[in-house]
Amino acid sequence: MATIRLTMAQALLRFLDNQYISFDGVEEKFVAGVYGIFGHGCVVGIGEALAAKENTLPFYQAKNEQGAVHAATGYAKQNNRRKIMAVTSSIGPGALNMVVGAGTATANHIPVLLLPGDIFASRQPDPVLQQIELPHDYTNTSNDAFRSVSRYWDRINRPEQLMSAMLNAMRVLTDSSETGAVTIALPQDVQGEAYDYPVEFFEKRVHYIERRIPTQAQLERLVSQIKKAKKPLLICGGGVRYSEAGEALSAFCESYHIPFAETQAGKGSILWADPYNLSGIGTTGSRCANVLAKEADLIIGVGTRYGDFTTCSKWLFQNPDCAFVSINVASADAYKLNSLPIIADAKLTLEALVETSLLQGYQSEWKERIQEEKKLWDEEVNRLYSQEIPHSLSQARVLGELNDRLLPQDAIVVSGSGSIPSDMQRVWRTRKKGTYHMEYAFSCMGYEVAAALGVKIAQPEREVVAIIGDGAYTMLHTELLTSIQENK
Repeated sequence: MATIRLTMAQALLRFLDNQYISFDGVEEKFVAGVYGIFGHGCVVGIGEALAAKENTLPFYQAKNEQGAVHAATGYAKQNNRRKIMAVTSSIGPGALNMVVGAGTATANHIPVLLLPGDIFASRQPDPVLQQIELPHDYTNTSNDAFRSVSRYWDRINRPEQLMSAMLNAMRVLTDSSETGAVTIALPQDVQGEAYDYPVEFFEKRVHYIERRIPTQAQLERLVSQIKKAKKPLLICGGGVRYSEAGEALSAFCESYHIPFAETQAGKGSILWADPYNLSGIGTTGSRCANVLAKEADLIIGVGTRYGDFTTCSKWLFQNPDCAFVSINVASADAYKLNSLPIIADAKLTLEALVETSLLQGYQSEWKERIQEEKKLWDEEVNRLYSQEIPHSLSQARVLGELNDRLLPQDAIVVSGSGSIPSDMQRVWRTRKKGTYHMEYAFSCMGYEVAAALGVKIAQPEREVVAIIGDGAYTMLHTELLTSIQENK
């Protein structure tokens, strides 16, 4: 077996540089670069490996570790989870700064790879600078804090452990139903240890993201539930975005006269002007969506986690006969609200419902209600967009000026915390797909500016605007310096 002698850090970067994904027959590189801040926990390991330029991974020097993770999250989300960034840091406070970002990525099912520096595996220099000593357990370091916010966690205590750890990391990062933050803790001494790695470990590896095809039995169960309903309502969740199922969802709703409402993650998958689009649903949703939701006798959840802001803490659906079905690749989400689970790809399932004759002749009984309620809400948004307040501007009026006059239609708006997402879910008129980028699973203050940088790196040809409140801006805006430094 052919081998090559590399330090663990050099081997890590060489491996990452050769990871690819294939989705719908399109193959592309998976790891697009590394964010980070160098400190003694990573500079002579990963830092040396990056400086050697034995890979093609660009490095982006962040100004705050939490911001670096948010930027990586924004980048991956804008790429529909098919490209990611790695993020590295020193040990101790630098590493712990990334924990909030890890929680944000995991809550939103966005893949990010975190590579925090760690203490010496040999323990001989203990306690090293920035080490937390816990006399009851010397195997426990500050990086163990990542366990509760990571979809996969590992620590490389020997250089050869890298091989199994990184294969597991890629397994999770490329799994649509399991993805989120992956943390690989890197002890300082092990980063620099050399090992004879098998050459095959560094060969090009393609990870195939397969669409899960709905079975005939699943389709028949789903159709049976829909046929019983007189007033079904569909919820368009983030899974619609990542499955690229917007057109299929629109065609399904048009075929059977079924209205749909959007979650924060699903908004932007279909345009505002779609005749069946009722805008946002739930606590921060529109009147038209919530009025119909109260009457609905069937909720068809597509790629949604059924968060409390979507369901109004399960209070929204007032019809005593209301049933639930969920189309989702994640079984944990598909079973929520006692749903009939359809564990399958959103796009393929919706297309199958239209292309087969299983629902032939079915039409909901909403009749003109959809257009009537949508028209009333459009009029209300027009009123909010033009509202005059003496010596002041309402937040909705500002959003209206941005939406209607100041921003190009293909500009990407990024937000995530405070009252701004509440208003945007209700009133923002999405006119181009992929232009609404909202983090509302963790609703992390400080996400906005850093994520906008990640979005800009993902799509440099587009105008990217972070819409942020004063509180969130005060908490974290340092990646503005990175954007200037990187000319983004």
